[in-house]
Parts: sequence; structure tokens; C-alpha cells
Amino acid sequence: MLRISKLTDYAIILLDQMARAGEQTFAAAELADQTSIAMPTTSKILKALARAGIVTSTRGARGGYALAQKPEHTSVARIIDAIEGPIALTECSAEQALCQQSSSCDVRSHWNVINRAVQTTLESVSLADMIRPVSAAPAEVPISLARLQPQPR
Repeated sequence: MLRISKLTDYAIILLDQMARAGEQTFAAAELADQTSIAMPTTSKILKALARAGIVTSTRGARGGYALAQKPEHTSVARIIDAIEGPIALTECSAEQALCQQSSSCDVRSHWNVINRAVQTTLESVSLADMIRPVSAAPAEVPISLARLQPQPR
């Protein structure tokens, strides 16, 4: 079973809260309170999202965190990457050197096609899509087969 981590789930919850409020700036404690996510966890996630450029961080009395861009321009793939690192279904999808069988593996390119399909799908879903009611979400996400071809490493 493929799963995202609890931290990524929480990141999307925090970003959802921020996206619904427009261009508002939030204190970490305020977001923690509004989402019922523990303050240390909220702070850790917001720092990772700031490093990735998904949110901006401003110091000072009127400081806090704000979305770096409109929700339409932040993909779920980018959020996952910010918290968990590159999306990869197998070790060799992330880095070939991690697999002892890479020199004799006949299925690696097939895993890369599958990995690219997952990546492309997650890139096609934005934070704006995540805050829409389910009834307003698209029923299908088209994926171009040309985008699924194995990518050279």
C-alpha cells in the first residue's frame, strides 16, 4: 500500500487552512490552534514548507506564515516533495545507486513509467483543488501518455 506520512497529511491540512483565508498571514500558534495540530509539529511543517518556497515566513510582531503563491499554483506533488522528498515508488526511482540490482534490472524502466504516472497525477492536483468541495472536484484527471515515457537520469 502506498501512503503519505502523517506530516504530509498535516501539511496539506495547514495549507488548506491558509488557502481558505486568502492572503492572510498566520502565526504558527494560530494555525496549530485552528487545526488542532500540536504546536511543535505545526512549526516543523511550516519551516519545511518555507524552505521549499511554498509559504513565506516573516519575523516580527506582525510576522508569521503566508502562502507564497496562489493555491492554483501549488501542486500536491510539490507539497509531498517538501515534506517527504522526491516522489518515488521504488528505491531506484529515487536514486539508482541505492539498489544493488540496478546494473542487471530489466524492470527499472517500467517502474519509472509508473512513478512518472503517479508524479504527473499529483502535479495535476493543486492546493486549490484540495480546498474545493468534493462535488466540485474534477471527476477525471487526464494524463498524456507522452508525459509518462521513461525520463533519462
